[in-house]
Amino acid sequence: MRGIIIPFFVAIFLAFFSTPLVMKLAFKIGAIDIPKDDRRIHKQPMPLIGGLAIYMGVIISSLMFLPVDKTLISILLGGTLILISGIIDDLRGLSPRLKMLFQLLGGICLLIGDVKVDFITNPFSTVNEIFYLNYLSIPITLFWVVGITNTINLIDGLDGLAAGVAMISSLSFAIVAGKFGYTNVIIMSSILAGACLGFLPFNFNPAKIFMGDTGALFLGFMLAAISIEGVMKSVATIAVIVPIMILGVPIFDTTFAICRRILNGKSITTADKGHLHHRLLAKGYSQRKTVMILYGISAVFVLFAVIIAKANSNQAVYLSVILFVVTVIVGLKLGLFGTKKK
Repeated sequence: MRGIIIPFFVAIFLAFFSTPLVMKLAFKIGAIDIPKDDRRIHKQPMPLIGGLAIYMGVIISSLMFLPVDKTLISILLGGTLILISGIIDDLRGLSPRLKMLFQLLGGICLLIGDVKVDFITNPFSTVNEIFYLNYLSIPITLFWVVGITNTINLIDGLDGLAAGVAMISSLSFAIVAGKFGYTNVIIMSSILAGACLGFLPFNFNPAKIFMGDTGALFLGFMLAAISIEGVMKSVATIAVIVPIMILGVPIFDTTFAICRRILNGKSITTADKGHLHHRLLAKGYSQRKTVMILYGISAVFVLFAVIIAKANSNQAVYLSVILFVVTVIVGLKLGLFGTKKK
């Protein structure tokens, strides 16, 4: 336990004390978010690149407490590439194609370090039937990395939302990884959670700094890597279901966004105000209350994930179906799918 708690608090310390320095750097280099459209909730210019403080907490703590092997190097190198793309995007703007290129390069770093989805299990089998992916593991891994990296970026719309959801997800991966005895994954998950917690005092409403794409993309990439290394390498049936449950809020919000934009005849990369947090704000909830509601929803998904991790194959499938149906119904009630143009 001591081997987990110490890295967690060191990451908190590093991120917390790095954030004021990053704030000064943001003002110095002009990494400022000036509200210029009605999608932005804030009204005053805000320093960006706050994710750099999270990055410092993760990188330094990981090098201190984890064995420096090809797995760690591949994850940190990929995360660094993603961070660079986020900094460029926060400073100058980066096209979707270039963002995708950086994310694919980050995914390739993971593949080189053997952090990949090697196989999937049949959730309907009682004997953990395994399907080896062979060459398909490459596109499936890249798809997962790109997808999760962008889901965290898409929910980063309110003070403290992305950092809090990422922290909850990281702690959940630590719990599930403990089921399999993946010590290194437990430590890395704890470090990521600690870095998020250290950043939150400056990012929670009213925020003093935003993490920007610098932080949101980095967090998404790290969660993608941790989910592969900590759950998907298991032969248990939950390897298919649990990561989706743990990352339920960003995954389902992104899925709703894609469906909504297609139904409205728009590009899936077009920004809108139809995300879950926008819908809750429109119902009159304050920023703080909206974020706390979404923390609570994320915690519900996590609770289901932990229960599923302890369930047998059939129970896991039934619980997943129930949660999926409830989520779709709630999405319809809140109008997250949007309205198709006539």
